[in-house]
Order: sequence, then structure tokens, then C-alpha cells
Amino acid sequence: MANKSFRDFYNDDANVTPTERAKIEFEVELIGKLIAAREEKGLTQEQLAQAAGVKQSAVARLESLKATPQIDTLFKMLTPMGYKLTIVPADERAQGAV
Repeated sequence: MANKSFRDFYNDDANVTPTERAKIEFEVELIGKLIAAREEKGLTQEQLAQAAGVKQSAVARLESLKATPQIDTLFKMLTPMGYKLTIVPADERAQGAV
């Protein structure tokens, strides 16, 4: 039996269901945008943590995908940076809406 690459394993519905894959990809994209927003504002994790009223370790766990983002934590972190979460139709998202 040949070794599977991670991509082969990940894309095999027997290993990772489409629903699980969609959740993983959503979290990766969301956290990527959070990191980009923090860096665009020139903030360190510690500075963002202080502004959001959370611990720096919470920011680090979120950014490293070691914790599932909770809505209230996201709200606390996005608000001082001047961002908000928005729900848009999937076709708008594909056209570059954030």
C-alpha cells in the first residue's frame, strides 16, 4: 500500500467528511484574517490582548489554531481593531467580500 500524502488523506471523505473539512477551512480562513488585521494595525499579540481584555496566551492559542474561536472572544478582539463579523452569501465571499 502506497503512502498517502496529507492532501490525499485530508481530501478523502472516509477520513475527513466534507462538513469537517468546511469547518476546518472556515476556521483557518477566519484566523488568517484575524492575524492579518492585527498585523495591519501594527499590534503585537500582547497589545491586542490588553485592548480586548483577554490574556496574550488566549490570542496565541487562537492564532495557532489550538483553540476554537468563540464568538464573544472574536468580538472582543475585533472591536478594538475596528472590525466586525459579517455574514454574506457564499457567492459574494467568492468574489472577495470579507
